[in-house]
Amino acid sequence: MDWQQLYNQARQAQQNGNLMEAARLYGQILAASPVPEAMVNYANVLARMGQHTEAMAQYDLAAKSKTDFFEALFNRANLLLEIHRPLDALADFDRSAAIRPDVPGVWNNRGTALRQLRRAQEALASYDRAVTLAPSHINALTNRAIALFDLRRLDLALAAADGALAVQADFAEALYVKANILRDLGRLKEAQACYERVLAAAPAHGSALNGLAQVTAALCDWPRTAALAPRLVSDIMAGRSLIQPFVLMGYSEDAALLRRCAETYIHRVTPSQPPLCDRKPYRHERIRLAYLSADFHQHPTAQLMVELFERHDRARFEVTAIAFGPDDNSAMRHRLVAAFDRFEDVRGMSDLEVARLIKSREIDIAMDLNGHTHEARPGIFSHRPAPVQVNYLVYPGTTGAGFMDYILADRIVLPLDQQPFFSEKIIHLPDCYQANDTTRIVPPPPSREQAGLPVDGFVFCCFNNSWKITAPVFDIWMRLLQQVPGSLLWLLDGPAADNLRAAAAARGVEPQRLVFAPKLRPDQHLARHQLADLFVDTLPYNAHTTCSDALWAGLPVVSCIGKAFHGRVAASLLKAVDMPELVTARAEDYEALALELAKNPALLKATREKLARNRTTTALYDSERFRKDIEAAYEAMLVG
Repeated sequence: MDWQQLYNQARQAQQNGNLMEAARLYGQILAASPVPEAMVNYANVLARMGQHTEAMAQYDLAAKSKTDFFEALFNRANLLLEIHRPLDALADFDRSAAIRPDVPGVWNNRGTALRQLRRAQEALASYDRAVTLAPSHINALTNRAIALFDLRRLDLALAAADGALAVQADFAEALYVKANILRDLGRLKEAQACYERVLAAAPAHGSALNGLAQVTAALCDWPRTAALAPRLVSDIMAGRSLIQPFVLMGYSEDAALLRRCAETYIHRVTPSQPPLCDRKPYRHERIRLAYLSADFHQHPTAQLMVELFERHDRARFEVTAIAFGPDDNSAMRHRLVAAFDRFEDVRGMSDLEVARLIKSREIDIAMDLNGHTHEARPGIFSHRPAPVQVNYLVYPGTTGAGFMDYILADRIVLPLDQQPFFSEKIIHLPDCYQANDTTRIVPPPPSREQAGLPVDGFVFCCFNNSWKITAPVFDIWMRLLQQVPGSLLWLLDGPAADNLRAAAAARGVEPQRLVFAPKLRPDQHLARHQLADLFVDTLPYNAHTTCSDALWAGLPVVSCIGKAFHGRVAASLLKAVDMPELVTARAEDYEALALELAKNPALLKATREKLARNRTTTALYDSERFRKDIEAAYEAMLVG
């Protein structure tokens, strides 16, 4: 049998999905004659079988055997993209485009390489070229919407997603992109319906369940969250859907499930990379710290951390910011820039480029202030740019990443018996793990009328995000309103307001007893806390920054301590301000304590007075004490 017959048989086996037979036949052909086309097809088969190294070797041989071999270059580029080598992929896509500029797929996939390199504007131009060549190219149309979404041009991104859906109405990926855009536009009910359309069109879609769970919780659509919760668990256990650990925290406090979720997530989104650093200490005269964050602008993270950045002992520490979030030109942004020895704005740089920057600076300790939260970039840390890498503050759980060494916590939020559920080694600060900015001024409060509150009546308050509000907690709040005549519940305004009003009515409470606070500037928001009488916390996810805000403004917080890190933060804060009597261990005790404080004006007055005294005399807002404690922890990390 000549090689052409074998080649035809191999192609047929490949098309039928019989990869082992196709590989055998291509191997037989190549053993007899180095046919370039067979090399490419053999490589394609090997790539589909997951044998990436062997596939790459065949693409290399094919590219060398024939000048300007388009198929070899294009398919090698696609494999490089798949194995997360976007810079190398881009070079091959560019060579492919030079040979065949008329192929839409080259420009589409080239755009994806540029997206992975964080070059969104160039990616958009590449997708535009693909669409010009093929106006109905559904992948390129969808990718245009994604690039516009990356650029935060949300209205244009939505129009682009609709353009893709005009070509193919049930295209799951375009529906998913549209749902994400609607979510970020705050149009959560439409986003919810769109995620459901994705799952109807493609039940095995890897990410739509996560998006649906996220917006459903934010809408306080509790019948649907109850239906979604077991599905989240089963999909995590089976490895079906890619669930963000931060989303799961709104549904669960099962530490083992949270670790499994985190490990699956990090494995899928951040593949292991060759380490840039051998982890040997540098032995600089000053310890070099780098804080990495998407939130170095007007943001709760910046609000908590900025004074620590300013206070770091510059005789012992050199402090660098690695900022990959937006520059909002706010007073906070300017304050942050001034607080660091170096402020590196790395937007537009790939993960590898940022990691190389950290390595070139010989950073001793790299602090991740995002974890698995919005706009996190764990890929930077996957390159191991620093000897010590730490998960801190923003993400209250394990990253599940082998390249993260420590998690900085305290004995309340993360007792040492939780170590089996964390991939990082737990390090405790002696008091509360949370930093605070004690330079903030609490302005005089507005009038109740100015704040949209009735002149009279006891004000229960919770300024937590709506996704933290669960049906069992809301049931308690409604019973409190029923037992305290004339009282009201003050919440943040948002897309969940209608559902919350309906839920109140269903529980026999007049919907107008829920008052929704509009978004204000941070100082104005802090000032209005003084109009509330009692802050009532949420579970399974507590108030974090919102608890600090309330206590700093003099508003007592009643909390119920949970089982997992994210449900134990308010307890840590309250104990650090020496008010452990406001921490309860059971839901019924939480309800009873809130009721007692609401019905006993003398007790509430004494509680407020104690908080006013403790605010300036206890550990929670002692910034110098906190600075010394966290710097001691950093020094201990370097010792190992």
